[in-house]
Amino acid sequence: MSLEDEFILTLEDSRPLPRNVSKALWDSGAEQHQYAVWLPGIGIAAVYGIIIAVGLVGNVTLMKTCLLVKSMRTVPNLFLSSLALGDLLLLVTCAPVDASRYLVDEWLFGRVGCKLIPFIQLTSVGVSVFTLTALAADRYKAIVRPLDINRSKATLGIGLRAGTIWLLSITLAVPEAVFSDLHTFTTSYTNETFVTCAPYPHVGELHPKIHSTASFLIFYIIPLLVISVYYFFIARSLVRSSADFSAEGHPHLQKQIKSRKRLAKTVLVFVGLFALCWLPSHVLYLYRSYHYDQVDTSLAHFIVSVCARILAFTNSCVNPFALYLMSKSFSKHFRNQLLCCRSPRRLNGQNSANTNMTSV
Repeated sequence: MSLEDEFILTLEDSRPLPRNVSKALWDSGAEQHQYAVWLPGIGIAAVYGIIIAVGLVGNVTLMKTCLLVKSMRTVPNLFLSSLALGDLLLLVTCAPVDASRYLVDEWLFGRVGCKLIPFIQLTSVGVSVFTLTALAADRYKAIVRPLDINRSKATLGIGLRAGTIWLLSITLAVPEAVFSDLHTFTTSYTNETFVTCAPYPHVGELHPKIHSTASFLIFYIIPLLVISVYYFFIARSLVRSSADFSAEGHPHLQKQIKSRKRLAKTVLVFVGLFALCWLPSHVLYLYRSYHYDQVDTSLAHFIVSVCARILAFTNSCVNPFALYLMSKSFSKHFRNQLLCCRSPRRLNGQNSANTNMTSV
């Protein structure tokens, strides 16, 4: 979903309304622009700063833990490393740009930035949702069809699948870079003309409807439906396994079933966090696109918009800490990597007997 999804209107021709997107006043004769810092935006930008800092620490530590600790190099954890990389990309590029829109009244990043930033954001969103789909598929194979897993080709397979996810996400984001551009708009209330970055020109209502609907289906509804199908079969298999072995006194099988349930639950939590964090942004974008000529300038709409944007970026920093709370093995290695109190070589030697176990 694009960052350029709302335009600024003014009230009584003088007092600017709160906004969640920056504008550039169009003045063809002016060579220099005066930047007016919006004071309430400082607080909003500070929240963005906290999200960026927390996300950087969490995702970098997650990647170090999953890649440097030998016992943590499992299929789910390698997928999570790819997911963390996509989140890092979003946090270091798109989040600061989004925060800047609450501070100054101009688009600061030129035509190149207008094409690059939406492209990066859509790529990151694609990596997130498609990686979660791949994780659900991996849990399905591990629980429902364990005999189909070829461990000798696991590392090569995970690299190929992660690369395919990135390639698919980049390909789907290319139209965002092609069509996003600096466009001139005129507000209907004040007849003020300004330039801002948008994924389509303000001509007709068809473009925004197609854009928002396609984004909602491709990057939200369809992947979540696929994940739901996988989890239906996972749940059915786990229920049957629990019924088959509950009364037979097989401690090893009982432990294995418990581990499978925990791993499936972990992936499901990540999926739930993604669905919760991105739903408000998608719904708000659909609402705006289908009411393109009736921009809501109320304070309530502004607050909802800010909360939706912040919630979407929050999704890029919560996964490491959710995993920390749900996995004892991960939390131990996460603390070691975060505090740097042990060398990577010593960490690699821990739990070497359990290298074939999944450690999410």
